[in-house]
Amino acid sequence: MIKVSIIGATGYAGAELVRLLLSHPKVELKNISSKSFVGETIDKIYNNLNKYCDKVLIDENNIFEDSDVIFASLPAGLSEEIAKKCFEKNILFIDLGADFRLSNEEDYKKWYKKDYKYKEIHKEAIYSIPEIIKYDKFYNKKSLKKAKIIGNPGCYPTSIALALSPALINKIIEKEDIIIDSKSGATGAGRELTLNTHFTECNEAFAPYKIAEHRHTPEIEQTLSNIYGEYIKITFVPHLLPINRGILSTIYTKLKNKNSLENIYNLYKDFYKDSKFIRVLNIGNIANLKNVKYSNYCDISIHIDERTNKLIIVSAIDNMVKGAAGQAIQNMNIALGFEEDAGLNMIPPAF
Repeated sequence: MIKVSIIGATGYAGAELVRLLLSHPKVELKNISSKSFVGETIDKIYNNLNKYCDKVLIDENNIFEDSDVIFASLPAGLSEEIAKKCFEKNILFIDLGADFRLSNEEDYKKWYKKDYKYKEIHKEAIYSIPEIIKYDKFYNKKSLKKAKIIGNPGCYPTSIALALSPALINKIIEKEDIIIDSKSGATGAGRELTLNTHFTECNEAFAPYKIAEHRHTPEIEQTLSNIYGEYIKITFVPHLLPINRGILSTIYTKLKNKNSLENIYNLYKDFYKDSKFIRVLNIGNIANLKNVKYSNYCDISIHIDERTNKLIIVSAIDNMVKGAAGQAIQNMNIALGFEEDAGLNMIPPAF
């Protein structure tokens, strides 16, 4: 058994890590920390853990003791210090925040208004969407199995990159004028209350936010550019859905040549034939959030508008699992040589 600890265990992504790791056959949950609830037990914060976990939340400075792996689920700018300590102590560090997602520090400065504090450790980090990392022309030079610092992808970039990768890598679509319309449940904004996620603001409402200025934009463009081999610029508009969890992305692209839906469907099926968590839906079916809820699956459906020669791709993920905690555990499994789906074999409920 490996000993795993979590920093930021009382946020939504941190709580999902606790829930999932408690069922992992190779893991002992060792330490959990929280800035806001030091000294309290986790089951008092999240009652769903009653009879499953009554660990006391400790100060993060004491988290390193007797840990083989540390996950951090923190706001941008707070993970570098922890990553440095983990690297020095030979502890695998997996960051669910934004500090190790962007390879270009200038992008981080522009979008997050922060500098890299310890530039040398960024050279050691690897950013991994497991299903497509082998196609990433920047990060595939590093081995996930030898990683000591892993930057876990954002939820929107995960749903978008998985949907677009087969089409981009096989160069069946134009790289210009990719338009992405994504909708996310309210958990994507985190547990701390904001005006937009206040019940009376969110309930019975539906609207875009941060139009063409969302912080995930450079991460999406970096990932798509790395797999395509040329710089790709996208139009990205996220929306807030009045639901708890899930991300649905609808992506509009232009086909380079006339193509049939059957050909593209077969291309996608072949591309993901060895990917445990990617489900390419049969022609005529449409990706739906309810079919991936509480799971690490990404459902993808493909559609063609023959009048405009557009390929429309729809993807659905659970933003708290495949978009956060589940993918982080998937990355840990690969890094440590476990079965990729260890602790992640959840079947989504039918309703």
